[in-house]
Amino acid sequence: MDDEPLDEWAARRDAHRPAPGARRAVPLGEGPARGDHVDPAATRGMLEWDGHQWVPSGVAEDHAAALKETGPQDAAECVRLPPSSALPPAPEPWRPAEEWWRP
Repeated sequence: MDDEPLDEWAARRDAHRPAPGARRAVPLGEGPARGDHVDPAATRGMLEWDGHQWVPSGVAEDHAAALKETGPQDAAECVRLPPSSALPPAPEPWRPAEEWWRP
C-alpha cells in the first residue's frame, strides 16, 4: 500500500475542518441533540472553533438568537461534491424481463 505524503494528508484534513473562529449553536435541552426545527425555543449553547476543538463561547436564548450570532447554516453548502465529470451515469430504471401474472 502506498503511503500518502504528510503534507498532502494535512492539506486534505484541513480542507474538511472549519476555519478558526467559526461558530455553531447546539441545543441545551434534555436528551440527544436534534434538529433546530424540533424545539426552536430551546436555549442554545454557542461553540467556537479555535483551530483544534469546539470551545464554549456563550449562550443564546433560542434558535432565532443563535442564528443572529452564527448566521444561517445550510448543511447542503457544507457538503463537498466531486466534480460533475466524476459522477457515474444515471442508472436505467429497473423493469422486469417479462410480465408475470398472479393466478
